[in-house]
Formats: sequence, structure tokens, C-alpha cells
Amino acid sequence: MKAVVHHNYGSPDVLHITDIPKPVPTDDEILIKIHVVSINGADREGLIGKPLYTRIGGLSQNNILGSDIAGRVEAVGKNNTQFKVGDEIFGEIPGYHGGFAEYVCTNGKTMALKPASLTFDEAAAIPQGGVIALNGIREKGKVQPGQKVLINGAGGSAGIFAVQLAKLYGAEVTGVDNTGKLDFIRSLGADHVIDYNKENFTNNRNKYDLILDVIAHRSVFAYARALKPNGTAFFVGGSVSTLFQILLIGPLIKKMTGKSPRILMVPQNKKDLLAITELCTTGKIRPVIDRKYSFNEIPEAMRYVSDGHAKGKVVITMV
Repeated sequence: MKAVVHHNYGSPDVLHITDIPKPVPTDDEILIKIHVVSINGADREGLIGKPLYTRIGGLSQNNILGSDIAGRVEAVGKNNTQFKVGDEIFGEIPGYHGGFAEYVCTNGKTMALKPASLTFDEAAAIPQGGVIALNGIREKGKVQPGQKVLINGAGGSAGIFAVQLAKLYGAEVTGVDNTGKLDFIRSLGADHVIDYNKENFTNNRNKYDLILDVIAHRSVFAYARALKPNGTAFFVGGSVSTLFQILLIGPLIKKMTGKSPRILMVPQNKKDLLAITELCTTGKIRPVIDRKYSFNEIPEAMRYVSDGHAKGKVVITMV
């Protein structure tokens, strides 16, 4: 089968198409023919090998990027009773890799049947970003009407869902991203936008009940400064130094001020995938697809995402 692999960390130039053996499912697995895979920020991190925690497992195990897929079941192991051959399914691949290929094997625990009302493109655009946003805004963020919420990275794969969810639950939403995405973020429903090239949101004297940051790189004290009393800042990813600060100093800040800077741990799981997908199928929120690329254009697609241009999701059509 065809797959896009990389044997070195670096720019999209290190990606290349090659032939590798088609996987064979074990008794507990299913074989999926991938129709669409979407790109996440985690794929960019896995490509460049930064932050350093993305190198866990090494390239020998993780040299095929891509985790959010939609496709059809082609074979089923004898012990797997969740799906049958021909089922249209979608979800995240465990381990966050393996999607830039024609086929993948998985145990299916993080997969679900694709709703008939969603296209393969739309289904592949939901999993990782949608589940992160659901946890940050609803499940753990517990956003309430009238609260002030700031989302850093609001135009990205998780941010697009987070903005819509925060508005759905009645918050006053501020979205932060680069200059080219501000109008797009407004179109998602954001009440205010901030261009991070021109303004540091931790220094503008505005205070927030909740901050969701998918690209944290500031001091933990700066985030605390931007929070209201008893406010919470959730961090999904970012620099190693910032994340260490949050782990080590966050509890002390919480004890002294009541403000809570915390790392948001979001394990892959089917329950949250189904919850965010229901909101999409009922029209309360929507997946937003910026561009579509072909399998042969994966390096170009990765470059577009890595350069910070993507407004929402970028998807790769494999079939």
C-alpha cells in the first residue's frame, strides 16, 4: 500500500510517498480503508519533533503521521464484534499516528459509525479537535452563561470547535490568532478577536473566567494575571518550559490566589467523540473545512498548516 512517511524530523520536505506492506488485522483488530484523514497541530509537532515530548516512541514507531480518519471497514478480526465489513466509520487512531496511508489496523475502541448526515470529510475533521474543545469548554471547563472565555489558537483545529461551544453555552468569547484569521474567528461567533502579533492578551488588563490555550508559551504567572478570581486556564499543548511551570507552580498559584492554571489531559475516547459529533449532526456546531488536498499533496498540505494559514481543518482525500 501507499503511505507518506518521514525518517527525519524537519520541514514537510522530509515527507515522501513509499510502498509498505498492507497491514493485516489481528483477531482483536479491524482493517480500515482510509477515505479521508485530517491534519492536526499534533501532526506538525510530530513532523518537526518539537516540543520534545513528541519524540516519545521515536521515528521508528511514529513515522506515519495522521490520526483523525474516516473510511470503511475492510476486514474484521474474529474477536472484534464492534464493526462489520463495509461499515463506514471515523475516529482517532490510538497513538496518534498511521493515518497518512491507504489502510490502517486498530482495535476500534476509539472509532464510531459515521452518521449518514456527515460526509467523510466532515467526519474526519471532528475527532481530536472536537474532543479537546468539548473537554476544555463543557466537560471540565463547565462554561456558564455570561462568563468571559478566551481561546488562544481560536482559528485552529480545536479552536474552531471551542469558539462555537463557548458561544453555545452563553459565554462572551475572545479568540486569539494571527492577523489572517481574525475575520474567520468572528464568523464562528467570537465577540472579540486579538491579533497575537500586535497584542499580548495577558497584558491588556482584561480578565477571564476561562482560558483555553492550545499553544501555550508564556509564563504561568502571565496566565494567572489574565484570570479572574477563581478562574481557570487549561493548557492542551505548548513549550516544555511552560508546561513544567504549570505542573510545578500551578498548584501553588491555586493555593495562594484561587486561580487555577492546569494542564488539560484529554485521552482518546469514544464517549466524547460521540458527544461532540451529536452536536455537529444536530446543527448546534459545525466542523469547518478550509482546504482539501489529495494524497500526493500531503507535503503541501502540511506546509500550509505549518505556516499557520489554515482556517479550521485541512483534509486529505485518500480515495
